[in-house]
Amino acid sequence: MTGAGGLAAVLFDMDGTLVDSEKVWDVGLTELAQRYGGRLSAPARARMVGTSMVESMTILHNDIGQPWRDPQESIQWLEARVKELFIDGLVFRPGAAELLAELYTAGVPMALVTATRRHLVDVALETIGRRHFAAVVCGDEVDETKPHPMPYLTAARLLGVDVRRCVAIEDSPTGVASARAARAVVLAVPCEVDLSAVDGVTLADSLAEVDLAYLRRLVG
Repeated sequence: MTGAGGLAAVLFDMDGTLVDSEKVWDVGLTELAQRYGGRLSAPARARMVGTSMVESMTILHNDIGQPWRDPQESIQWLEARVKELFIDGLVFRPGAAELLAELYTAGVPMALVTATRRHLVDVALETIGRRHFAAVVCGDEVDETKPHPMPYLTAARLLGVDVRRCVAIEDSPTGVASARAARAVVLAVPCEVDLSAVDGVTLADSLAEVDLAYLRRLVG
């Protein structure tokens, strides 16, 4: 059934798309800013969604007026805290578990394409189910991260499919830009950031309204 209806594979972002982990990151980022005696602003937090860890830390440091801080030191503390929170359990976004199960049963290849680093993704996969994904592309495993097309191009290559016949499902402008640059068909499902002004994508309010037939229609 692979490729039936023109659909070769489905490429999923993780944070905010499959699991409601952005709220977990909120906790860690808030605590990190407080650790430095600052307070993370809402606009700065919004700019972090979908970015690399180094870029997110740069945003945080500038936001609290401490641009001199070492991003790697902050990343180390933040990831250790978020891993603790991930272990406590992640909550699926509406419709995500059902869509994964349907695609898996139908034999549609899937990849996870995330800016999050491998050691955290491995913890998250205990909830999401690693059996669903024939390929996993993490933020620390590619030379360029989102919004560069490399993560999505890498996922398509690992699956052995034409990226133009893949649907990439994203929740952030950065992720959408990456998938579009790779020439995937993009389904945007907003979580923390409004995507109504983003061009060249199909918008859905929730994955609860998305099924295999819906994804096949997107590819045409």
